[in-house]
Amino acid sequence: MLDATQSGKAPSLATELSPLEAIGRYRWLICALLFYATTSNYMDRHVLAVLAPQLQGEIGWSESQYGYIVTAFQAAYALGLLAVGWSLDMVGVRVGYSLAAVFWSVAAMAHAFARSALSFGTVRFALGFAEAANFPAAVKVVAEWFPRRERALATGVFNAGANVGAILTPLLVPWVTLRWGWKWAFLFAGAMGFPWVFLWLACYRAPQAHPRVSPRELAHILSDPVEPSVRIPWRTLLARTETLGLVAARFITDPIWWLLLYWVPKFLHARHGLMLDRMGPPLVIIYMSATAGGIFGGWLSGWMIKRGWSVNASRKLALLACVLMIAPIMFASRASQLSTAVLILGLATAGQQGWASNIFTIVSDVYPRQAVGSVVGICGFGGALGAALLAGATGLILERTGSYLPLFVFGGSSYFFGLLILHLTSPKLAPVGIGDSPSVA
Repeated sequence: MLDATQSGKAPSLATELSPLEAIGRYRWLICALLFYATTSNYMDRHVLAVLAPQLQGEIGWSESQYGYIVTAFQAAYALGLLAVGWSLDMVGVRVGYSLAAVFWSVAAMAHAFARSALSFGTVRFALGFAEAANFPAAVKVVAEWFPRRERALATGVFNAGANVGAILTPLLVPWVTLRWGWKWAFLFAGAMGFPWVFLWLACYRAPQAHPRVSPRELAHILSDPVEPSVRIPWRTLLARTETLGLVAARFITDPIWWLLLYWVPKFLHARHGLMLDRMGPPLVIIYMSATAGGIFGGWLSGWMIKRGWSVNASRKLALLACVLMIAPIMFASRASQLSTAVLILGLATAGQQGWASNIFTIVSDVYPRQAVGSVVGICGFGGALGAALLAGATGLILERTGSYLPLFVFGGSSYFFGLLILHLTSPKLAPVGIGDSPSVA
């Protein structure tokens, strides 16, 4: 039997290489770096949540003071998002992203030197302002490196870093704290950001200028219709009902993720008596569910698009599935068994991260690439502002009632309203007609 060479026929590249190998895979290395950055980012912010029951007793915070400490982070996060979206569109993600990672790593390590509610609030403010860069930068990178049909999956992959960070933190923080003290937990988590900075600067360039990107992969990345390279002013973006709808949806749903991040350890401690040495496994289960949900949500909408569904139907049906996963959280405070509570909270975090994967991707579906960073920043500001308000209210509610029921009822219902707002303001999820001609900000 003759081989291809003997028969006079050249071997087909498609038969020798998998589709991924034939196209190229460097864009997925960039996605892996986004995953690493997001993991580091979330570990830094989640250390406080895991240590909150211990620090609240050791330093003497009240429930309302803890709420204000969380509010400081969220308020700074909101302000940072206003600045970072614009700056990333102006200076690019290579330098801007790396500088932000240096600043948030230093701020995270500074927690080790805090001694009061005021000093914790101060370093949380610095951390929140710096960490605001992560998601606008990551979403902008996905828009630059992936065609529209792959963006939801890429977003789900890097967004899973939030959940991996939330998983690693309750595994590592108790271990470090019980051996060397809580200060070392903050120092260890903060230091993880510095290796990423070196990798990012070494590996990242724009795809058009990157020597490791093959012509075939570049053609794949740029396979969507060409968009004009002009700067779009914020006043133009804010005049769109699509922008206002995304902001409103994020305003009422983002706070629930922060509630799950910062108060679930305290809820498990208060309702089920979990101490630091037993906190790890339940939190790992909860946030592992979030990881699966984030990837599933991105995959589901992409799967429907590949099978001929419209972007509008695919994204919104995926969001509806996530809404139904979150709804049972309304019953979490009534669960008498720890296992039941963990199941409900895990389902809610899975649904929330699936929701986030699609909400982030919708920005790049609707807006031209040069506006993505700004729109993500504007929408993130709305979400962070809502989270800041809920954080302050949560501390006061718990201090006065001691009950998580109203918080979880709000969490279970807010996503229904978020989806309704999104549908009314973006009924077709069609690309907006801006950026076709140069604008002056």
